[in-house]
Amino acid sequence: MREDFKLTSPQYHFTMKIFKNDKKTADGRRQTAEDDLPVDELFPPADDSVEDVSDENAAPATVLYNGNPGDVMQRTVDETEKDWRLDIFLAHHYRQYSRTLIRNAIMNGGTIIDGEDDATHGKPSYRLKTGQSVSFTLPELPYTVPLPEPIPLDILYEDEYFAVINKPPNMVVHPSSGHWSGTMTAALAYHFGGQLSSNRGPVRPGIVHRLDRDTSGAIIVAKDNRIHAKLAELFERHEIEKEYFAIVLGVPHLDRDMIDVPVKVHPRKRGRMAVAALLDTDAKYAQTFYEVIKRYKKLSVVRCFPKTGRTHQIRVHLAHTGYPVLCDNLYGGRRSITKEEILGIEPMLLDTANANPGQASGTVLLNRQALHARRIAFTHPVTGSEFEIEAPIPADIQAVLDALESQ
Repeated sequence: MREDFKLTSPQYHFTMKIFKNDKKTADGRRQTAEDDLPVDELFPPADDSVEDVSDENAAPATVLYNGNPGDVMQRTVDETEKDWRLDIFLAHHYRQYSRTLIRNAIMNGGTIIDGEDDATHGKPSYRLKTGQSVSFTLPELPYTVPLPEPIPLDILYEDEYFAVINKPPNMVVHPSSGHWSGTMTAALAYHFGGQLSSNRGPVRPGIVHRLDRDTSGAIIVAKDNRIHAKLAELFERHEIEKEYFAIVLGVPHLDRDMIDVPVKVHPRKRGRMAVAALLDTDAKYAQTFYEVIKRYKKLSVVRCFPKTGRTHQIRVHLAHTGYPVLCDNLYGGRRSITKEEILGIEPMLLDTANANPGQASGTVLLNRQALHARRIAFTHPVTGSEFEIEAPIPADIQAVLDALESQ
Protein backbone atom coordinates (compact mmCIF):
# COMPACT_ATOMS: atom_id res chain seq x y z
CA MET A 1 0.00 0.00 0.00
CA ARG A 2 1.25 3.48 -0.79
CA GLU A 3 2.52 5.66 1.99
CA ASP A 4 -0.18 8.21 1.13
CA PHE A 5 -2.84 5.85 2.38
CA LYS A 6 -1.43 4.78 5.71
CA LEU A 7 -4.17 5.94 8.01
CA THR A 8 -2.52 7.50 11.02
CA SER A 9 -4.55 10.31 12.54
CA PRO A 10 -3.16 12.66 15.21
CA GLN A 11 -6.63 14.22 15.43
CA TYR A 12 -8.37 10.93 16.12
CA HIS A 13 -8.49 10.98 19.93
CA PHE A 14 -9.47 14.65 19.82
CA THR A 15 -12.26 13.68 17.47
CA MET A 16 -13.58 11.09 19.89
CA LYS A 17 -13.68 13.70 22.67
CA ILE A 18 -15.82 15.91 20.47
CA PHE A 19 -18.13 12.98 19.84
CA LYS A 20 -18.85 12.44 23.52
CA ASN A 21 -20.05 15.99 24.16
CA ASP A 22 -23.38 15.81 22.32
CA LYS A 23 -26.06 14.09 24.40
CA LYS A 24 -29.24 15.41 22.80
CA THR A 25 -31.62 13.53 20.55
CA ALA A 26 -32.91 14.60 17.16
CA ASP A 27 -36.04 16.12 18.72
CA GLY A 28 -34.15 17.95 21.49
CA ARG A 29 -34.96 15.56 24.33
CA ARG A 30 -32.44 14.38 26.90
CA GLN A 31 -30.65 11.34 25.50
CA THR A 32 -31.83 8.01 26.92
CA ALA A 33 -30.79 4.43 26.33
CA GLU A 34 -33.37 4.14 23.54
CA ASP A 35 -31.88 7.01 21.59
CA ASP A 36 -28.53 5.30 21.26
CA LEU A 37 -29.94 1.81 20.89
CA PRO A 38 -29.86 0.59 17.29
CA VAL A 39 -32.21 -2.38 17.78
CA ASP A 40 -34.41 -1.25 14.90
CA GLU A 41 -31.34 -1.26 12.67
CA LEU A 42 -29.58 -4.48 13.58
CA PHE A 43 -31.71 -6.89 11.58
CA PRO A 44 -32.13 -7.33 7.82
CA PRO A 45 -35.53 -6.91 6.16
CA ALA A 46 -37.67 -10.00 5.63
CA ASP A 47 -37.26 -9.61 1.88
CA ASP A 48 -33.54 -9.69 1.29
CA SER A 49 -33.92 -9.28 -2.44
CA VAL A 50 -33.25 -5.63 -1.64
CA GLU A 51 -30.08 -4.28 -0.07
CA ASP A 52 -29.31 -5.73 3.37
CA VAL A 53 -30.24 -3.07 5.92
CA SER A 54 -27.76 -3.88 8.63
CA ASP A 55 -26.02 -1.75 11.16
CA GLU A 56 -22.36 -1.34 10.26
CA ASN A 57 -21.10 -0.12 13.58
CA ALA A 58 -23.47 -0.71 16.44
CA ALA A 59 -23.38 -3.56 18.91
CA PRO A 60 -26.33 -5.17 20.66
CA ALA A 61 -27.23 -4.56 24.27
CA THR A 62 -25.76 -6.97 26.81
CA VAL A 63 -28.79 -9.26 26.88
CA LEU A 64 -28.41 -13.02 26.99
CA TYR A 65 -30.32 -15.44 24.81
CA ASN A 66 -33.21 -16.54 27.01
CA GLY A 67 -36.34 -18.72 26.99
CA ASN A 68 -37.73 -21.25 24.55
CA PRO A 69 -40.48 -20.92 21.91
CA GLY A 70 -43.87 -21.00 23.60
CA ASP A 71 -42.60 -19.69 26.94
CA VAL A 72 -44.43 -16.66 28.31
CA MET A 73 -41.85 -14.13 29.46
CA GLN A 74 -42.66 -11.10 31.59
CA ARG A 75 -40.71 -7.88 31.97
CA THR A 76 -41.39 -4.57 33.69
CA VAL A 77 -40.68 -1.26 31.95
CA ASP A 78 -38.12 0.73 33.92
CA GLU A 79 -37.58 4.47 33.91
CA THR A 80 -34.90 4.39 31.19
CA GLU A 81 -37.33 2.52 28.89
CA LYS A 82 -40.20 5.01 29.24
CA ASP A 83 -41.75 5.95 25.86
CA TRP A 84 -39.95 3.12 24.04
CA ARG A 85 -41.93 1.48 21.26
CA LEU A 86 -43.21 -1.98 22.18
CA ASP A 87 -41.30 -3.68 19.34
CA ILE A 88 -38.04 -1.93 20.29
CA PHE A 89 -38.51 -2.90 23.94
CA LEU A 90 -38.99 -6.58 23.04
CA ALA A 91 -36.15 -6.58 20.47
CA HIS A 92 -33.87 -5.17 23.15
CA HIS A 93 -34.69 -7.90 25.65
CA TYR A 94 -35.02 -10.86 23.25
CA ARG A 95 -32.05 -10.60 20.92
CA GLN A 96 -32.57 -14.01 19.34
CA TYR A 97 -35.43 -12.53 17.31
CA SER A 98 -35.37 -10.07 14.44
CA ARG A 99 -37.58 -7.03 14.77
CA THR A 100 -39.67 -8.25 11.84
CA LEU A 101 -40.45 -11.48 13.69
CA ILE A 102 -41.25 -9.56 16.86
CA ARG A 103 -43.63 -7.26 14.98
CA ASN A 104 -45.47 -10.27 13.55
CA ALA A 105 -45.69 -11.85 17.02
CA ILE A 106 -47.16 -8.63 18.46
CA MET A 107 -49.75 -8.30 15.69
CA ASN A 108 -50.70 -11.98 16.12
CA GLY A 109 -51.55 -11.48 19.79
CA GLY A 110 -48.25 -12.54 21.32
CA THR A 111 -48.10 -9.72 23.87
CA ILE A 112 -50.17 -8.55 26.82
CA ILE A 113 -49.55 -5.12 28.35
CA ASP A 114 -50.74 -4.55 31.89
CA GLY A 115 -53.57 -2.02 32.02
CA GLU A 116 -54.16 -1.78 28.25
CA ASP A 117 -56.94 -3.13 26.04
CA ASP A 118 -56.65 -5.85 23.42
CA ALA A 119 -56.29 -3.34 20.57
CA THR A 120 -53.18 -1.85 22.14
CA HIS A 121 -51.59 -5.29 22.60
CA GLY A 122 -51.33 -5.71 18.84
CA LYS A 123 -49.59 -2.41 18.05
CA PRO A 124 -45.79 -2.60 17.57
CA SER A 125 -45.62 1.22 17.78
CA TYR A 126 -47.33 1.45 21.19
CA ARG A 127 -45.30 3.67 23.55
CA LEU A 128 -44.66 2.07 26.94
CA LYS A 129 -45.03 3.67 30.36
CA THR A 130 -42.76 3.24 33.37
CA GLY A 131 -43.86 0.35 35.58
CA GLN A 132 -45.98 -1.41 32.96
CA SER A 133 -45.70 -5.20 32.83
CA VAL A 134 -45.26 -6.72 29.37
CA SER A 135 -45.93 -10.43 28.80
CA PHE A 136 -44.45 -11.89 25.61
CA THR A 137 -45.02 -15.40 24.23
CA LEU A 138 -41.78 -16.40 22.54
CA PRO A 139 -42.37 -17.35 18.88
CA GLU A 140 -40.63 -20.08 16.95
CA LEU A 141 -37.35 -19.09 15.34
CA PRO A 142 -37.76 -19.02 11.54
CA TYR A 143 -34.61 -20.98 10.78
CA THR A 144 -32.09 -23.22 12.43
CA VAL A 145 -28.48 -22.66 13.42
CA PRO A 146 -26.02 -22.01 10.57
CA LEU A 147 -24.48 -25.11 9.10
CA PRO A 148 -20.66 -25.11 9.14
CA GLU A 149 -19.16 -24.40 5.72
CA PRO A 150 -15.45 -24.59 4.83
CA ILE A 151 -15.27 -20.94 3.77
CA PRO A 152 -11.80 -19.38 4.16
CA LEU A 153 -11.48 -16.72 6.86
CA ASP A 154 -8.86 -13.99 7.03
CA ILE A 155 -8.20 -13.95 10.78
CA LEU A 156 -6.37 -10.74 11.65
CA TYR A 157 -6.06 -11.53 15.36
CA GLU A 158 -7.05 -14.29 17.74
CA ASP A 159 -6.62 -15.03 21.43
CA GLU A 160 -8.61 -17.15 23.89
CA TYR A 161 -11.24 -14.42 24.31
CA PHE A 162 -12.06 -13.02 20.85
CA ALA A 163 -10.97 -12.87 17.24
CA VAL A 164 -10.94 -10.11 14.63
CA ILE A 165 -11.91 -11.18 11.12
CA ASN A 166 -11.20 -9.29 7.90
CA LYS A 167 -14.62 -9.70 6.27
CA PRO A 168 -14.53 -9.77 2.47
CA PRO A 169 -17.11 -7.90 0.39
CA ASN A 170 -20.21 -9.73 -0.85
CA MET A 171 -20.53 -11.74 2.37
CA VAL A 172 -23.59 -11.52 4.61
CA VAL A 173 -22.71 -11.76 8.29
CA HIS A 174 -25.47 -14.17 9.34
CA PRO A 175 -28.36 -16.06 7.69
CA SER A 176 -31.39 -14.11 6.54
CA SER A 177 -34.09 -14.50 3.94
CA GLY A 178 -32.37 -15.16 0.63
CA HIS A 179 -28.96 -15.72 2.25
CA TRP A 180 -28.96 -19.13 3.90
CA SER A 181 -25.46 -20.20 2.92
CA GLY A 182 -22.09 -18.59 2.34
CA THR A 183 -22.46 -16.41 5.45
CA MET A 184 -19.75 -15.42 7.86
CA THR A 185 -21.48 -17.31 10.68
CA ALA A 186 -21.29 -20.49 8.59
CA ALA A 187 -17.55 -19.93 8.17
CA LEU A 188 -17.17 -19.18 11.89
CA ALA A 189 -19.05 -22.37 12.81
CA TYR A 190 -16.62 -24.38 10.68
CA HIS A 191 -13.43 -22.74 11.99
CA PHE A 192 -14.33 -22.26 15.65
CA GLY A 193 -16.97 -24.92 16.27
CA GLY A 194 -18.74 -24.40 19.59
CA GLN A 195 -16.10 -21.94 20.86
CA LEU A 196 -18.25 -18.89 20.21
CA SER A 197 -20.61 -16.78 22.32
CA SER A 198 -24.35 -17.44 22.25
CA ASN A 199 -25.57 -14.05 23.51
CA ARG A 200 -27.19 -13.26 20.16
CA GLY A 201 -28.87 -16.66 19.88
CA PRO A 202 -27.98 -19.78 17.85
CA VAL A 203 -28.26 -18.02 14.48
CA ARG A 204 -25.61 -15.40 15.31
CA PRO A 205 -22.85 -17.23 17.20
CA GLY A 206 -20.02 -14.91 18.23
CA ILE A 207 -21.44 -11.88 16.44
CA VAL A 208 -20.86 -8.69 18.44
CA HIS A 209 -21.49 -6.16 15.65
CA ARG A 210 -22.06 -6.22 11.92
CA LEU A 211 -20.96 -4.84 8.60
CA ASP A 212 -23.06 -4.46 5.46
CA ARG A 213 -22.82 -7.22 2.90
CA ASP A 214 -20.60 -5.19 0.54
CA THR A 215 -18.57 -3.39 3.21
CA SER A 216 -15.26 -5.10 3.88
CA GLY A 217 -12.99 -4.92 6.89
CA ALA A 218 -12.49 -5.64 10.57
CA ILE A 219 -15.25 -7.30 12.57
CA ILE A 220 -14.98 -8.62 16.14
CA VAL A 221 -16.10 -12.13 17.11
CA ALA A 222 -16.52 -13.11 20.78
CA LYS A 223 -15.62 -16.58 22.03
CA ASP A 224 -17.75 -16.67 25.18
CA ASN A 225 -20.76 -14.90 26.65
CA ARG A 226 -18.83 -13.01 29.30
CA ILE A 227 -16.45 -11.44 26.76
CA HIS A 228 -19.35 -10.80 24.39
CA ALA A 229 -21.14 -8.80 27.11
CA LYS A 230 -17.99 -6.79 27.89
CA LEU A 231 -17.38 -5.97 24.21
CA ALA A 232 -21.04 -5.02 23.72
CA GLU A 233 -20.77 -2.67 26.68
CA LEU A 234 -17.69 -1.02 25.13
CA PHE A 235 -19.65 -0.46 21.93
CA GLU A 236 -22.61 1.04 23.76
CA ARG A 237 -20.36 3.41 25.70
CA HIS A 238 -18.59 4.48 22.47
CA GLU A 239 -15.28 3.18 23.81
CA ILE A 240 -14.43 1.23 20.67
CA GLU A 241 -12.74 3.48 18.13
CA LYS A 242 -13.70 2.77 14.54
CA GLU A 243 -12.11 4.16 11.41
CA TYR A 244 -13.45 3.59 7.92
CA PHE A 245 -11.68 4.13 4.60
CA ALA A 246 -13.75 5.34 1.64
CA ILE A 247 -13.44 6.64 -1.90
CA VAL A 248 -16.13 9.18 -2.77
CA LEU A 249 -17.48 10.71 -5.95
CA GLY A 250 -16.50 14.35 -6.21
CA VAL A 251 -14.01 16.62 -4.48
CA PRO A 252 -15.07 17.94 -1.04
CA HIS A 253 -14.12 21.58 -0.49
CA LEU A 254 -13.64 21.09 3.28
CA ASP A 255 -10.61 19.21 4.59
CA ARG A 256 -12.64 17.78 7.47
CA ASP A 257 -16.07 18.19 8.95
CA MET A 258 -18.58 16.73 11.40
CA ILE A 259 -21.80 15.55 9.76
CA ASP A 260 -24.43 15.94 12.45
CA VAL A 261 -27.70 14.94 10.75
CA PRO A 262 -30.42 12.57 12.03
CA VAL A 263 -31.29 9.49 9.97
CA LYS A 264 -34.39 7.33 9.65
CA VAL A 265 -35.85 4.55 7.53
CA HIS A 266 -36.69 5.89 4.08
CA PRO A 267 -40.45 6.59 3.99
CA ARG A 268 -40.92 5.15 0.49
CA LYS A 269 -37.92 3.09 -0.60
CA ARG A 270 -37.61 -0.26 1.13
CA GLY A 271 -34.15 -1.19 2.33
CA ARG A 272 -32.87 2.39 2.39
CA MET A 273 -32.21 5.00 5.03
CA ALA A 274 -32.58 8.76 4.65
CA VAL A 275 -31.54 11.95 6.40
CA ALA A 276 -34.29 13.54 8.46
CA ALA A 277 -35.37 16.84 9.97
CA LEU A 278 -34.07 17.63 13.43
CA LEU A 279 -37.52 17.35 15.07
CA ASP A 280 -38.64 14.24 13.18
CA THR A 281 -39.81 11.84 15.90
CA ASP A 282 -39.03 8.81 13.71
CA ALA A 283 -35.38 9.85 13.33
CA LYS A 284 -32.33 9.02 15.43
CA TYR A 285 -29.43 11.36 15.93
CA ALA A 286 -26.31 10.38 14.01
CA GLN A 287 -22.82 11.85 13.77
CA THR A 288 -19.94 11.08 11.44
CA PHE A 289 -16.61 12.91 11.38
CA TYR A 290 -14.76 12.70 8.08
CA GLU A 291 -11.34 13.86 6.90
CA VAL A 292 -10.06 14.10 3.33
CA ILE A 293 -6.86 12.13 2.77
CA LYS A 294 -6.29 13.03 -0.88
CA ARG A 295 -8.14 14.70 -3.74
CA TYR A 296 -8.04 13.65 -7.38
CA LYS A 297 -9.74 15.07 -10.47
CA LYS A 298 -13.20 13.64 -9.85
CA LEU A 299 -12.74 11.34 -6.86
CA SER A 300 -11.43 11.76 -3.33
CA VAL A 301 -10.16 9.46 -0.58
CA VAL A 302 -11.54 10.05 2.90
CA ARG A 303 -11.53 8.43 6.31
CA CYS A 304 -14.59 8.42 8.52
CA PHE A 305 -15.00 8.15 12.27
CA PRO A 306 -18.63 7.35 13.15
CA LYS A 307 -19.85 8.21 16.61
CA THR A 308 -23.18 6.43 16.32
CA GLY A 309 -23.92 3.19 14.53
CA ARG A 310 -27.05 3.79 12.53
CA THR A 311 -27.92 1.65 9.55
CA HIS A 312 -25.91 2.73 6.49
CA GLN A 313 -24.89 5.83 8.46
CA ILE A 314 -21.61 6.64 6.72
CA ARG A 315 -23.10 5.99 3.30
CA VAL A 316 -26.17 8.15 3.94
CA HIS A 317 -24.16 10.97 5.53
CA LEU A 318 -21.59 11.17 2.73
CA ALA A 319 -24.33 11.09 0.10
CA HIS A 320 -26.07 13.91 1.98
CA THR A 321 -22.96 16.09 1.68
CA GLY A 322 -23.02 15.57 -2.09
CA TYR A 323 -20.10 13.12 -2.13
CA PRO A 324 -21.53 9.58 -2.15
CA VAL A 325 -19.34 6.53 -1.67
CA LEU A 326 -18.02 5.35 -5.02
CA CYS A 327 -20.02 2.42 -6.46
CA ASP A 328 -22.66 2.68 -3.76
CA ASN A 329 -25.58 2.23 -6.12
CA LEU A 330 -28.12 2.49 -3.30
CA TYR A 331 -27.15 6.08 -2.47
CA GLY A 332 -26.08 7.55 -5.78
CA GLY A 333 -22.51 6.37 -6.13
CA ARG A 334 -22.97 4.43 -9.43
CA ARG A 335 -22.72 0.64 -9.75
CA SER A 336 -19.21 0.25 -11.07
CA ILE A 337 -16.10 2.11 -12.15
CA THR A 338 -13.67 1.21 -14.91
CA LYS A 339 -9.97 1.82 -15.29
CA GLU A 340 -10.65 3.71 -18.51
CA GLU A 341 -12.98 6.13 -16.73
CA ILE A 342 -10.42 6.86 -14.03
CA LEU A 343 -7.63 7.39 -16.58
CA GLY A 344 -9.83 9.72 -18.65
CA ILE A 345 -10.01 7.44 -21.68
CA GLU A 346 -13.78 7.19 -21.19
CA PRO A 347 -15.92 9.98 -19.68
CA MET A 348 -16.71 9.61 -15.97
CA LEU A 349 -20.22 10.85 -15.28
CA LEU A 350 -20.67 12.24 -11.78
CA ASP A 351 -24.37 12.70 -12.46
CA THR A 352 -25.37 9.11 -11.82
CA ALA A 353 -28.88 9.71 -13.17
CA ASN A 354 -27.32 10.04 -16.62
CA ALA A 355 -24.81 7.24 -16.19
CA ASN A 356 -25.49 3.89 -17.82
CA PRO A 357 -23.66 1.40 -15.59
CA GLY A 358 -25.10 -1.55 -17.43
CA GLN A 359 -23.22 -0.49 -20.56
CA ALA A 360 -19.81 0.15 -18.95
CA SER A 361 -16.99 -0.50 -21.41
CA GLY A 362 -13.49 -1.27 -20.30
CA THR A 363 -11.87 -2.94 -17.32
CA VAL A 364 -14.17 -2.85 -14.31
CA LEU A 365 -12.08 -2.25 -11.18
CA LEU A 366 -14.84 -1.99 -8.60
CA ASN A 367 -18.50 -3.00 -8.50
CA ARG A 368 -19.36 -2.58 -4.83
CA GLN A 369 -19.26 0.36 -2.44
CA ALA A 370 -15.73 1.61 -1.80
CA LEU A 371 -16.11 1.41 1.98
CA HIS A 372 -13.76 -0.52 4.24
CA ALA A 373 -13.69 -0.91 8.04
CA ARG A 374 -10.00 -0.04 8.21
CA ARG A 375 -9.11 0.19 11.90
CA ILE A 376 -10.55 -0.75 15.26
CA ALA A 377 -9.11 0.04 18.70
CA PHE A 378 -10.24 -0.51 22.28
CA THR A 379 -9.10 -1.58 25.72
CA HIS A 380 -8.78 -5.36 25.91
CA PRO A 381 -11.70 -6.51 28.12
CA VAL A 382 -9.52 -8.98 30.07
CA THR A 383 -5.90 -7.82 30.04
CA GLY A 384 -6.65 -4.09 30.16
CA SER A 385 -4.01 -3.40 27.53
CA GLU A 386 -4.64 -1.10 24.57
CA PHE A 387 -5.64 -3.13 21.53
CA GLU A 388 -5.52 -1.84 17.96
CA ILE A 389 -5.64 -3.60 14.62
CA GLU A 390 -5.88 -2.62 10.97
CA ALA A 391 -7.46 -4.50 8.08
CA PRO A 392 -5.41 -4.09 4.88
CA ILE A 393 -6.99 -2.29 1.95
CA PRO A 394 -8.69 -4.97 -0.22
CA ALA A 395 -7.52 -5.64 -3.77
CA ASP A 396 -10.49 -4.05 -5.56
CA ILE A 397 -10.23 -0.74 -3.70
CA GLN A 398 -6.44 -0.80 -4.04
CA ALA A 399 -6.84 -1.24 -7.81
CA VAL A 400 -8.84 2.00 -7.91
CA LEU A 401 -6.19 3.76 -5.81
CA ASP A 402 -3.43 2.57 -8.15
CA ALA A 403 -5.35 3.84 -11.16
CA LEU A 404 -5.90 7.20 -9.47
CA GLU A 405 -2.19 7.52 -8.76
CA SER A 406 -1.38 6.88 -12.41
CA GLN A 407 -3.68 9.62 -13.74
